[in-house]
Amino acid sequence: MDLVKQYIIQSLTAASNNLRLNSQQIEVVALLREMIQNSDDIANDILEMKKITQLSTFAIRLNEIHNFLTQGKVDYFKISEKFKEHSQYLIRDLNHLLETVNPDSFKTALKVLKGETDEEEQEEKEIDVDLSKRETDPEDLIIKESEELKAEFIMEDDNDENEAYHNFEETILEPIKSVDALLESIALGKINNEEIIKYANVMSRNASISEKIGFDIIANMHSTISMALQFIKTGNLLPSIKVVEAMRACLIVIVAIIKGKEVDITNYLKKAEGFGNKIQLINKEGVR
Repeated sequence: MDLVKQYIIQSLTAASNNLRLNSQQIEVVALLREMIQNSDDIANDILEMKKITQLSTFAIRLNEIHNFLTQGKVDYFKISEKFKEHSQYLIRDLNHLLETVNPDSFKTALKVLKGETDEEEQEEKEIDVDLSKRETDPEDLIIKESEELKAEFIMEDDNDENEAYHNFEETILEPIKSVDALLESIALGKINNEEIIKYANVMSRNASISEKIGFDIIANMHSTISMALQFIKTGNLLPSIKVVEAMRACLIVIVAIIKGKEVDITNYLKKAEGFGNKIQLINKEGVR
């Protein structure tokens, strides 16, 4: 990752650490960080963000930071002071962004950014939402959208997943303590391949369930744990204390989001995402 993107992401992380974020806001921040990290042309993407109503104010602040880093000479003796200043400015703009979008609307905005849809189409959707707000609380709208996704999922033919959905939270949370206990055993060098296979399959199934109803972060955390367990079994991943701690970070993120805990899990999310990238790299290289 280049210096500019790294600086912006760290500023964003510092700003988010100063806000009390709910589960949906945590997901938006994660999506924003992922967008910046994967950007092939961050300058152009920021420029395009300024054209999107929901992202424009935040993009203006990002553009100021980008200009500071790319135009003129950077005084590295004062860089830490500027970083604190930029992070402080981002708090207000990030808070404003998080109050105006949810994960679904932010994903729609990202599609506009990528040219997969146009803003006119997006604005029509926003108008519909704004009109409905006259009689409906914003939280009710989110619940309604979620219920529509649930209904679509329930209507699918797969009876196992259909049954699992009715108790989604219970389904997701039920194996957590057992997986945590398994990780403790692994950290002590006690490798039980049958248990590893069992819970790798459970986490893989729950990843699929989460993905089907739009919980991307939860799905990613489950997939990371599932693949990590498989790689530990095959010997492609050394079960060090650091690895176990990263896998536990994935569990903590899952529980915090499912239970809607309004606590800062940014550090856990960062550790889990970093570990997820490592697992994906191992997966791409293939099993030796």
